[in-house]
Amino acid sequence: MRKSVVVRLFASVLFLLITTTLHAATRWDMTPGVTDISQQVFHLHRTILFICIAIGVAVFGMMFWSILHHRKSKGAVAAHFHESTTVEIIWTIIPFIILIGMAIPATRVLVAMNDTGDSTLTIRVTGSQWKWNYEYLTYEKDKDVGVSFLSVLSTPREQYERQGKGWNSANTPDFKNHPNYLSEVDRPLVIPTGQKIRFLLTSDDVIHAWWVPAFAIKRDAVPGYINEVWTDVPKGKEGVFRGRCAELCGKDHAFMPIVVEAKTQAEFKTWLASAKTRAAEEAKAAAASVDYKFPSLDAAVKEGEGVYGARCAACHQVGGTGLPPMFPALKGSKIAADKARKADHIHLVLTGKNAMPAWKGLLTPRELAAVVTYERNAWGNATGDLVQPSEMAK
Repeated sequence: MRKSVVVRLFASVLFLLITTTLHAATRWDMTPGVTDISQQVFHLHRTILFICIAIGVAVFGMMFWSILHHRKSKGAVAAHFHESTTVEIIWTIIPFIILIGMAIPATRVLVAMNDTGDSTLTIRVTGSQWKWNYEYLTYEKDKDVGVSFLSVLSTPREQYERQGKGWNSANTPDFKNHPNYLSEVDRPLVIPTGQKIRFLLTSDDVIHAWWVPAFAIKRDAVPGYINEVWTDVPKGKEGVFRGRCAELCGKDHAFMPIVVEAKTQAEFKTWLASAKTRAAEEAKAAAASVDYKFPSLDAAVKEGEGVYGARCAACHQVGGTGLPPMFPALKGSKIAADKARKADHIHLVLTGKNAMPAWKGLLTPRELAAVVTYERNAWGNATGDLVQPSEMAK
């Protein structure tokens, strides 16, 4: 009777272990992804996972069996032996065979993941605190595409600054109306389907990581280094795919999403043509902005407030209080509130310092002049300086 109870208990524990493990494996599993390489990664993961489950079941099963059949109540006496060549060969050969069986498929997938040859489109991805810069380098026979842009979080700032405090009329959080909360950008990366895309990853400041789960892509963007990775979204899988920076890159790490829009090749070529036109117009506007003159201090301050809110407030805060010591306050600062240090202020905005990027080339001379004017005349900084775009261009 007692033996029957123990056997049933052992069987129940083993069954519970197996079912719980399989349930967890399917419920909290990886996503299969949309690309061929992501499918390979998923199947490799499943293969290794179930091998590990089988090993666990075998080891724990043998352990429970040994406990049951060699218990003290049965009068079992432990054997005394050592230096058994047979046992040592067995427990060396079996793990060796298991590891080889796991290493062969893993090596095949890893080699495929790092093969960036025969790509049709090459894009350089540069991480900055806290935005991505995408530069289209080559596409098919076009060796100088000439399209680049910044991709920045577009979720309204008041939504995440008031998180937990509520922003609707009932003063309760209203996440259901924001399905892509903190996952939208102003300009997504656009790629064609059915063609191999090569990404060159680097960084301007700290280590970032470009991660798109649906593509099985996750690679560090390291300052001073170029890392390569690739993807190929199959035809018929057009759509929007989301990811984010997967490296703790600073205080706004959570506000650095990635949005990739996969289009058909025909749609991509149409988009690329419009992007080239837009880039030419922006370059023309940037050149023209050098000759622009703000009619008044108030006009420059008003325009600069918008630029500051979009580009600078994340670090220096809306009220100019900053987050010392990493991001110093601009309110009452020695450089922004001192009329004699206007040139130093302009130089700092253009060239950057520490975690602050060099804004020259990222903003037009008009935007740069407006934001410097705003910083020198906001939060009680009353220098009265009106900075014109021509000063920034010099």
